[in-house]
Amino acid sequence: MEPHEDAKDEKKANKVLKTLFVSLVIDLLGFTVILPLFPSLLEFYKTNDKGSLYSTMEATVSAFRKTIGVPETEDVNSVLFGGLIGSLFSFLQFLNSPVFGAISDVYGRKPMIIISLTGSVISYLVWMMSDSFLLFLVARIIAGISEANVSISTAAIADLPSAKLRSRGMAAVGIAFSIGFVVGPLIGVLFSKYFSNHGMFFVGPAAFGVVITVVDIFYVLKCLPETLHPSKRAKSVISSFPEFLHLLNPFALFKFSAVKSVTNTKKSSTLKSLGLVYFLYLFLFSGLEFTLTFLAHKRFGFTRMDQGKMFALLGFTMAVVQGGYVRRKMLGRERKLAASGIVFLIAGFILVGFSWSPTVLYAGLLLFAIAAATVIPCLSSLTASHGLVSEKGRVMGILRSLGALARAIGPMLASASYWLLGAKITYIGGGVLLLVPLKLLLSIKPELESSDSEAKTK
Repeated sequence: MEPHEDAKDEKKANKVLKTLFVSLVIDLLGFTVILPLFPSLLEFYKTNDKGSLYSTMEATVSAFRKTIGVPETEDVNSVLFGGLIGSLFSFLQFLNSPVFGAISDVYGRKPMIIISLTGSVISYLVWMMSDSFLLFLVARIIAGISEANVSISTAAIADLPSAKLRSRGMAAVGIAFSIGFVVGPLIGVLFSKYFSNHGMFFVGPAAFGVVITVVDIFYVLKCLPETLHPSKRAKSVISSFPEFLHLLNPFALFKFSAVKSVTNTKKSSTLKSLGLVYFLYLFLFSGLEFTLTFLAHKRFGFTRMDQGKMFALLGFTMAVVQGGYVRRKMLGRERKLAASGIVFLIAGFILVGFSWSPTVLYAGLLLFAIAAATVIPCLSSLTASHGLVSEKGRVMGILRSLGALARAIGPMLASASYWLLGAKITYIGGGVLLLVPLKLLLSIKPELESSDSEAKTK
């Protein structure tokens, strides 16, 4: 290849990374405005909803509460209710990620990002008008079905021609998440305070989501180059009904059955191991992350504001670690960095489990944040090196789907453990169980972890 062509490709790749980073930050600012509002939203619908849906779901949560032994004196129904809605959202993500990824392998990344963002706009519009719990739930379902922007963006990063660019891109995705989860909730609180309509305090945050996502759509339309050349695209989304089921069947997803180029090869074993490590890590991480609100309130009397500051500090730490260290050091060291992150998380869980003061709690959470900043970008970068160019959407979509499945079931099981066995056993047990994905990750052969398979397309 001529030097000027290399420079041209490098310039295009840098533009892709910059545009995707900005787009993800915008998208995540809109996505996270709802997070601090869940307790108030549930209180609003409890008071104002005239239908029976809220009452039915509240009865379900109360039954679950009794099953896991939460004392009547503990005011945790809103947290469990929010967890149930969050699990529904994650389950829908589990269904949509591999399908959106496979479609993007055929029609390109850019059109599917636009479709995903358009679905998000619709969900915000429905939320803005949701004077009933049914409409609110419809809005969350639309959001869960359409929110595939992150999955497709990681597929676009996986299209980039070098491992260095892919590593930079995966780290950038992590930084975008950190920024979104630090700033977005604060925007949600401010807009709910100053922009409301007839007591519907969520109108402001929902309207913010509409406006900022429309801006994102126009930004992507104008600035994002298509990363998947037509000559390298898959011929069809599905060639048979069984192949379609591979995109929805959890057992087939763990085997990456839809990725034909690595089936029955050494790389197939590596890819399966990476998927299992990703799932197990997020299963334990998300479950124990969810119960932090219980622990901080019960053990140290943290208010919602205290907890908001706690999560903001976690997000800030993650952004610093990802931007200042992981982004620079990840290339060629993904497996070692991910393993180190899991070790940090094991130590963090044990510290949190034993924490006898807020200082010890924050020491454990610091290790928690370092792990959160390290493991997922590194595992994503390792996974992105597998499969043909025409399969990157499927590969990254399946990976995101496995993560969504972990987030759908982890919080509920961790909550049950927390209230049945106690915080100390739950957190120390989670730390011990993290030895399983750690051992599995270390068993992956280094020579297979960063292999580029684009050469197969030629």
